[in-house]
Amino acid sequence: MTMTLDTPSGVTSENALTEKQYRWRWPALFVILTGSVMELLDMTVTSIAGPVMRASLGGGTAMIQWLGVAYTLAMVSGLLTGGRLGDIFGRKRMFLIGAIGFVAGSLLCAVSVSPEMIIAARVVQGLFGAAMVPQGLGMMKEMFAGKELQSAFGMFGPVMGLAAVGGPILAGWLVDADLFGTGWRMIFLINLPIGALAVAAALKFLPESRPGGSLKLDIPGALLATTGALLIVFPLVQGREYGWPLWIFAMMAAAVVVFGVFAWFEKRKSRRGGDPLIEPGLFRKRSFLAGMATGTIYFAAFSGFGFVFALYLQLGLGFSPLKAGLSGVPMSLGMIVGMGLVQVVRKHGRKVLHIGALIMAAGVVALLLILGPETGPWQLAPALLVVGIGSGLIMGPYFEIALSGVEPSEAGSASGALTSLQQVGGALGMALLGTVFFDAGTTDPADAAQRTFWVVAVMVMLTFAVGFLLPKRIRDVESAG
Repeated sequence: MTMTLDTPSGVTSENALTEKQYRWRWPALFVILTGSVMELLDMTVTSIAGPVMRASLGGGTAMIQWLGVAYTLAMVSGLLTGGRLGDIFGRKRMFLIGAIGFVAGSLLCAVSVSPEMIIAARVVQGLFGAAMVPQGLGMMKEMFAGKELQSAFGMFGPVMGLAAVGGPILAGWLVDADLFGTGWRMIFLINLPIGALAVAAALKFLPESRPGGSLKLDIPGALLATTGALLIVFPLVQGREYGWPLWIFAMMAAAVVVFGVFAWFEKRKSRRGGDPLIEPGLFRKRSFLAGMATGTIYFAAFSGFGFVFALYLQLGLGFSPLKAGLSGVPMSLGMIVGMGLVQVVRKHGRKVLHIGALIMAAGVVALLLILGPETGPWQLAPALLVVGIGSGLIMGPYFEIALSGVEPSEAGSASGALTSLQQVGGALGMALLGTVFFDAGTTDPADAAQRTFWVVAVMVMLTFAVGFLLPKRIRDVESAG
């Protein structure tokens, strides 16, 4: 799931809806959850259905990578402005626009007849998903108060956990079932009735909110940040197919320049009293920079591992899409266990993250030791469970630790930046580790998986090392700066 964490600034206190004022708050929460689940499912389905989609539509191995990367990059570029659009034009309006556009993008995916068309349709999905999902937090803060607000937020964990477990299984089942002869296309067609119900329910139950006219979009900043991300990801995905020419490396070098221009532009915009995407003062805080570095490495390792693992099960072990989806369930369950444990050991701060990195790395190494041509789901389950528990122990405290050295006035900008960074890391991981896998696996997928998972283990241990730069304890502001 992708959800912005920034505090809404476009709704005044006189416009806020208290729990007594708005009686449809619980049905409205269900609508918000439905939109988030729909977005999460479509983030994961192509890792299971990718090989079948490539066989149907053609294209090189990079096409499989772009199915996930295009969606994720579009989410990143949209998230940078999606929440602010809700503040300016109204959250209910932007949720409806996002949901309708997401359904339209799903239909485009389902009727695609070429690699170029499906990738463009995935971009449409990502952009409209980024317009829909960020509105949920703002509306929840308008509708709920006190313990009810805590209960509403508490529902996201179990629901998103079930979606993470069920998404790959649903995708695998829909592909194998070949309902009405649709094959892989049904993983997108299923969004049409779900989305239509969500739109109808949103019209009825979501609260109206008054637009905040004083806010403005930082369109140049969003374009610079998106361009910088593309200049890194495109070479990683396409470099192998083009033979790694000099211009590929020039693009990656240009990304550094673009991000430098982005930092300069945001600083100048802040000095002139504008509304920058990211508060420039955050880049002077060691704890925030450490959080960005740690998060980028971890989310790249985690997303890239899941992507390559699903490919290896199908291309290397010959699993069907459904069997591949079911095989990943232990890792999802392990994540739920790990994030539950975080609530017990939260007071230990970054030690929890460090222990999680060691456990995750141990699980990846254990997986390396048992991989073989006759490996089945039950042999994979224990190692995957360990990987999932370690991942949960990292992800559970990550955002709180990374935000510990941030001032209250900077919290909205910082949390929004970290949420976007989660997506950037995921895109980088799929691009980098997908390239390692396909580069090594043109003749032997098993050897490719071995090499790729060793890279994952190294990345997780790098997460462990960089984690020492984080604050020792959650909300330890003095020692974090």
